[in-house]
Amino acid sequence: MRLATNVDCEHITSLVYCVLREYGLKPDPASTDADIKDIESSYFGRGGTFLVLEAKDGSIIGAYGLYPLEEHACELRKMYLHKAYRGKGLGKLLLDDALAKARQLGFRKMVLETASVLEEAIALYKSYGFVEYTPDHLSSRCDQAYSLELK
Repeated sequence: MRLATNVDCEHITSLVYCVLREYGLKPDPASTDADIKDIESSYFGRGGTFLVLEAKDGSIIGAYGLYPLEEHACELRKMYLHKAYRGKGLGKLLLDDALAKARQLGFRKMVLETASVLEEAIALYKSYGFVEYTPDHLSSRCDQAYSLELK
């Protein structure tokens, strides 16, 4: 796992859009996915982080971002894993790393939005103790939101 830079934006966008289409979800480059056009200012410039998981050949196969919100909270965004690498424990690796990084950055709460078709991801979140909550708003393709108090 390594920190992403803006050099990675095209590959991250490709990964995200590929997974979205796989599940019948629509990319939204003008709004929900605008943050991956400039990762450095969207994440690092706000005090968050964005990491990528690479295969042995250097291709980006997984990613996640921590987007700072108010009151020591962050939103887990763009946690995606390429289809060919699922079922090998790499989703847990991404989430474990995200939780550890959130704690290192001083966040005390993590929230996320997701779509009900992403059943594997939702099962993973619930297994870590994330609970459903109702946010002020949801992104256009999301119909569920989860929250976890970080200890």
